[in-house]
Amino acid sequence: MHVTIFETGRPPEPIRGAFPSYPAMLEALLAPHIPALTCEVVQVLDGEALPHPGEVEAALITGSPAGVYDDFAWIAELKTWIQRAGELKVPQVGICFGHQLMAEAFGGRAHKAPQGWGLGRHTYHVAADEPWMGGTRQRLHLAVSHQDQVLEPPKTARVIAQSDFTPYAALVYDDVPALSFQGHPEFCPRFADALIRSRRGTRFSEDMADAALASLNAPLDGDVVAAWVAGFYTHALNERRAKQDRAAA
Repeated sequence: MHVTIFETGRPPEPIRGAFPSYPAMLEALLAPHIPALTCEVVQVLDGEALPHPGEVEAALITGSPAGVYDDFAWIAELKTWIQRAGELKVPQVGICFGHQLMAEAFGGRAHKAPQGWGLGRHTYHVAADEPWMGGTRQRLHLAVSHQDQVLEPPKTARVIAQSDFTPYAALVYDDVPALSFQGHPEFCPRFADALIRSRRGTRFSEDMADAALASLNAPLDGDVVAAWVAGFYTHALNERRAKQDRAAA
């Protein structure tokens, strides 16, 4: 499987040299679950031209410090690309910013949430049992770092994970197909710790940072999400090929 990763953000400058890029983190997360995985990176935030959606087997959109409401040309272009890829039934997965931009592209709304910053390890109730999830699971634990959230999901989306703090923490779109998560499955505890420390006292308070750092002592479920994503891609691609075979018959 060949996954095109759209890089929409990078780790903060103070810690950038100590950690891989977000696309590299995601590729490392998915590789154990997708045999013969290959990836290419489109550096969207640098203005790199977007590929034609029809030439993409599967897409993955990273997190970003940008907001979907920011007036950057690359955000508008990527939003249009997501819509076109949806029309062509290209399987898409979005993480954090990608989750929010997908919601906007398909008719929802994302913005700064009245809850404020989500930091550290968050727990979500799993509200669905999809065929590609590999069994029923009641709870999901992921590292998070966000002010923005999906405030109104698209009518075509179903919620598959939620919490009081983040009611639309994971969405699946049956008609597109697409899958997205507010949390960061690619963030290991060490990176999440460094990210919070790099921003404490500037973007959020010392007390908030301390509580978030303490929460990272419990296990995270990034590998669970990786297995879901792999299953989702495989299921969506098989469905797409089956429809093409029926059309050709």
